Formats: sequence, structure tokens, C-alpha cells
Amino acid sequence: MATEKFMKLDPQKRKTILDAALQEFADYGYEYASTNRIVEKAKISKGSLFYYFKSKKELYYYLINYGIEYVEKHYLPKVDEKETDLIEKFRKTAKIKLRSYSEIPGIFNFLGEVYINEFESLPEDLKQRLLEMRNLAYTKLFKNIDTGLFREDMEPNEVIRLFSLTLSGYEKELVNRFKGKQISALNYEAYWQEYDEFLDLLKKAYYKSK
Repeated sequence: MATEKFMKLDPQKRKTILDAALQEFADYGYEYASTNRIVEKAKISKGSLFYYFKSKKELYYYLINYGIEYVEKHYLPKVDEKETDLIEKFRKTAKIKLRSYSEIPGIFNFLGEVYINEFESLPEDLKQRLLEMRNLAYTKLFKNIDTGLFREDMEPNEVIRLFSLTLSGYEKELVNRFKGKQISALNYEAYWQEYDEFLDLLKKAYYKSK
């Protein structure tokens, strides 16, 4: 994957190249992403880019691994596992995700593009890593939940199962809605508002009435 030469670069210069590459692949997907635009945004020569990475594909696969490592080390550890209200845990997690954009603006846009449009074409090892990351996220989100908040006419495990299935269905609907679009051009403010409203609907469906 990444060469030792790239890892020895000044951290800020390395971040500039990664940010440019993440944004390019997020906007255009693998097929239509342009290394010319990447080097223009990063203000480096094309020869320099291919000095660090042998090919566009090697750069792309490196970015996927880079994104997974970021999520696992800097995003998922911030999930509040002490939060016992399942709905509020999902709400807080969404806010953590928004803050992550200030650190690496293109990271979630890129991973979203990979998952939505490129997943099936990836090598099996990268598919497995992405699925493991997703499973880790779900484990953290469903840990330490106060099932006493749930409706009494439903088994707690059934509520969690239905909640998980409902969110999975919601995710698939978003995948279909976003397919073929530039992820970075989406109206995220509207998306988060919709997500909040969706969580409120789930609370009405699965929680005790107050």
C-alpha cells in the first residue's frame, strides 16, 4: 500500500495530498477520479504522486484502509458507551460524526462513496475490513442499553432487532437515494434534520409513552 517514502513526508504535506485525494474520489468515484485534479489541488507534480503510489488503484486502496483506521481509532472510540438511551446514543453519535468533518473533511464522504458505489468491485480483504468496521460500530451502539425504556408489550431483544432492521432499511434507502450523486454535494444539514426526525419516529414506535 503506501510507500515508506510517502509516510516519511511532512505530516501537513501528507495530509494535503490525502485530503485532495479523498475529496476527488468522493466526488467522482474511482472510475472518473482524476489524478490530474488531485495533484492540482495538492499543489504537487504528477510525478511526485506516482513516486509515492505506483498507481491510481494503489492510492485508492490506501485511502480505504486509511479511512477505516481513522474511523476505528478516532471516531468509534468517542461513541458514548455509557449512554443507556438507545435513541439518544444514535443522536449523539451523529453529532460526533459532524465534528469529525472539521478534522478530515472528506473522510466520511469518501467512505460513503466507496460503500454506496464501489463496494462490490473491491477485493475481498477490503470488503471484509469494511464489514468488520460496520459490525464494530453496531456493537458499540447497541451496548449497555436501558431496555426499561422500551414498550412493555414487546420483548427488549425484539425491539433492538427491529430497531437494527429499521435503521438498516433506512440506510439502504439512503444508499439508493445517493447512488450516482456526488456525496460531497449533498445537503447534510437537511440530512441530519431528517435523521433527527426519523429517530423521533422510532422513539414513538418502540418506547413507552410519557
